[in-house]
Amino acid sequence: MNALAVTTAELSRWQFAITIIYHFLFVPITIGMGLFVAGLQTAWYRTKQERYQRLTVFFGKILLINIALGVVTGIVQEFQFGMNWATYSRYVGDVFGAPLAIEGLVAFFLESVFIGVWIFGAGRLSPRVHLATIWAVAIGSIMSAYVILAANSWMQHPVGYRKVNGRAEMTSLWAIMTQGNLLEAFAHVMSAAVVTAAALVLAVSAYHLLKKNEVELFSRAAQISLVVLLIGGISVTTWGHFQGQLVSREQPMKMAAAEALFKTEKPASLSLFAITPFEKYPSKTNFNITVPHVLSFLTDWHWNSKVEGIDYWQSNYQKEYGAGNYKPIIAVNYWSFRLMIAIGTLFVGWASLGLWLVRRRKLEQSRLFLRLSIPLLALPFVANTLGWLLREMGRQPWIVQGLLKTSDAFSHAVSVQAVAFTLAGFVLVYTLLAAIEAWLVVYVVKGGPAPPAGEGEQPKKIELGY
Repeated sequence: MNALAVTTAELSRWQFAITIIYHFLFVPITIGMGLFVAGLQTAWYRTKQERYQRLTVFFGKILLINIALGVVTGIVQEFQFGMNWATYSRYVGDVFGAPLAIEGLVAFFLESVFIGVWIFGAGRLSPRVHLATIWAVAIGSIMSAYVILAANSWMQHPVGYRKVNGRAEMTSLWAIMTQGNLLEAFAHVMSAAVVTAAALVLAVSAYHLLKKNEVELFSRAAQISLVVLLIGGISVTTWGHFQGQLVSREQPMKMAAAEALFKTEKPASLSLFAITPFEKYPSKTNFNITVPHVLSFLTDWHWNSKVEGIDYWQSNYQKEYGAGNYKPIIAVNYWSFRLMIAIGTLFVGWASLGLWLVRRRKLEQSRLFLRLSIPLLALPFVANTLGWLLREMGRQPWIVQGLLKTSDAFSHAVSVQAVAFTLAGFVLVYTLLAAIEAWLVVYVVKGGPAPPAGEGEQPKKIELGY
C-alpha cells in the first residue's frame, strides 16, 4: 500500500512538473512581448513613423499566438489542484482563495477582454484608445503574474496566516501581497520576461537581416532589442543576486544546496565548479574549485561571515520537524543555479557586443553575430525553466515551507492508473500544441511584415489580419 502511494505521489509530481514547465515557457514571452508590442505601438503613436506601425503588427501576431497557447496550457494547472492534490488544496484553500480570485476576475479578464478589443478595434477605435488597449493587455499579464507569484511566494515563505484545525487560514492579505519573497521574485521574473522578449526580437531580426529582407526595418528592430536585452540582462542578474540573499535567510537549505556547501564555513568560499557523487543526496563533494570569502560577501555583504551548510540545516530541521530527509536534490539545485547565472551573464555580454557593432555600423554585415543570435533564442527559455526548477525543487521536501510536506499533499484516492493515463494524455496534447505553436511562429516570422504603404501614402490604422 505504501509503495502504491509513493508511486501515485511521484506520478502526480511528474504530471504537475511537466505541465507547469510547459506553461511557464509562455509566461515570460507573453509578458515580455506584451510590453515590447505596447512600446512599439507607443512609438508609432508618438512619431507617426510607418516602421513602428509595421513592427507592431508583425510582432503583435507572435504575441497573439503565445497568449492563446499560454491560456490553454494554464487552465490545466487549476484542474490538477482538485484532481491530484486535493489534500494540498484543502490545506491552502483559505489562503489562496483571494489571490486566485483576483487573478481570475481582474487580471485574466483584463488581459483577455482587451486583447480582443485590440484585435477587432484596429481601425475602428481612435489611435489613443487603441493604444490604451494594448497597454491594458500588458498590464493585465503583469498583474496576473504578480498574483500567481504571491501564491507561490506564500508556499516559499508563509506569512499572514494562522493554523486552524490542521489547515491554514489567511489573516492578512496585505502581508501575503507585499512580502519580500514576492517583491523580489516578481522583479526577477519581469526582468527575465524582458530578456526573453528581447532575445526573440533579436533572433527574428537577425533571420531577416541574413536574408537581406527589410534591412532598414529589422536593423531598427535589432537595435531596440539589443538595448532592451542589455537592460534586462543587467536587471535579471541584479535581482537574482538580491533574491539569493533573501532566500539565504528564508530558505537557507535551498541556498546551501545551490552552493553544494555541506559543512558550515567561516568565511565561506564560492564554488565555481563542483563534482559530487552520483546520487540524489550526497554528503560531500569529490572535486570543488572555490574562491575564498566570496560566498560570505555575496550572502550578506560581509567578507568573513559564517554560512551554515547542508549538514547543519539537516540536523536543525530534524530537531524542529522530526526525523526525515530535508535535503533537496543537490545536483538540480547546484547546476540550475549556475547555468541560470551563466546564461544571464552571457546575454549581458552578447548585448554589449551587439551594441558595439551597432556603434561601429557593422551589425548588418556581422553574419556570425546574426547567425548565432538565432539559436541563442533557446537560452532564455532554458534559464527560465532552470530558475523555476530551483525555486520549486529547492524547497523540497516541502510543498509549503515548514508546514506541509509534498508527500502528504497529494490525493490518496486517485489511482496510479488514473494519474498515468492523464499524464500520458497531457504529454501527448502538449507535444501537439508545441508543434502547432512552433509552426505558427515560424510561419509568421518567415512571412515577414506587411508591405509598406504606397509612396506618399501614410498608414492610418493598424491592421492585424493575416
